[in-house]
Amino acid sequence: MATLTTRVLDQYEGIAVEGMVVSLEAHGDEEPIMTLHTNASGALDEALLQAGSGGHYRLIYHVRDYFLSRGVNCLLLDQVPADLTMARGDNEIIVLLVSPWGYSVHRDSASVRRRNA
Repeated sequence: MATLTTRVLDQYEGIAVEGMVVSLEAHGDEEPIMTLHTNASGALDEALLQAGSGGHYRLIYHVRDYFLSRGVNCLLLDQVPADLTMARGDNEIIVLLVSPWGYSVHRDSASVRRRNA
């Protein structure tokens, strides 16, 4: 079964992102499978995808709303998408590093270690 979760870090302030809305959509669907908020450690309290069989997905991070809630103007970014394809049995942690001016998305090394174990 495939599982998917995420963690978000604020490079502008050097902190974990608390309260950012993160949605998961299946490829081609307009309604999210799940929408959650990040906790104080920038992670989610539950997985976005639990016991999935794999497939094509899009994570959507609501970046502008987060920065505006902190009093920071965010002209370049609104929602940051991250598209991924998962196979049955994948257990992925996707990390978003974000500032008001840019972002980087990568797989957490724990995902890679679990896959190679």
